[in-house]
Amino acid sequence: MGTRIQQLSQPKHNHLKDLNRRSVYWLDKIPPEKTEPTTHIELTSRWSDLTRSKDFYTQVPLSPIWEVSKWALRAVPSERLCKLAQPRAPVEGWQPGRPLPAPLNRGTQTAVASSRICQLAQPRRRQIQAVSSFRSEPQPMTQLASRTSAHIELLATPKHDHPKYEGQRPVCWPVSKAARNHVASQRLCELSCHKMRKSLFEGYDPYVVSWTARSANPSTRIQELSLPLPRKCSSKE
Repeated sequence: MGTRIQQLSQPKHNHLKDLNRRSVYWLDKIPPEKTEPTTHIELTSRWSDLTRSKDFYTQVPLSPIWEVSKWALRAVPSERLCKLAQPRAPVEGWQPGRPLPAPLNRGTQTAVASSRICQLAQPRRRQIQAVSSFRSEPQPMTQLASRTSAHIELLATPKHDHPKYEGQRPVCWPVSKAARNHVASQRLCELSCHKMRKSLFEGYDPYVVSWTARSANPSTRIQELSLPLPRKCSSKE
């Protein structure tokens, strides 16, 4: 029993110290060193062909004009070949394009347009609202006059200002004589001066509460406003 315990108590061999390991698997013994390569690769005929460099096509291309053989010159086309060589006939009812400009007949050249046709031939006039400082001249209306209903005329009437409406105050307005001759009191001059206080590095403490604020008695309204709302108060049983 003691021999087995001593065997198990021995530390395991660290195989990572072997730098020349050839296998990724865990081995109890180091494999013998081999001087020759471990794998022999035999190339097939297809692989050998793919490893060769490609030969570029160096032949000069033929000319688009070539000689016709004597057999082609003496050939006689068949009936089917002659039928296929005929151009395709157009569809029934097809008409060729009209020449430009198209010739006009005598009646069209001597025709006299009616007053209605002359009226329709005139371009439609549109009122273009140009953004300018001056007022544009009114343009004649080519459309027929139409009457609107009484409700539309009522809605088109601009609204009037309220009787108590006061317009904007002008930027420059006259100052009364009493305001110009008024003399400010001492209290008003005291309130118009800005408040002087020391800086933080000079010893100013913004959290100091004055004695007047600490001895002040709040009014009944302030005490009422300081209480929380009844709906937010939870009753403790």
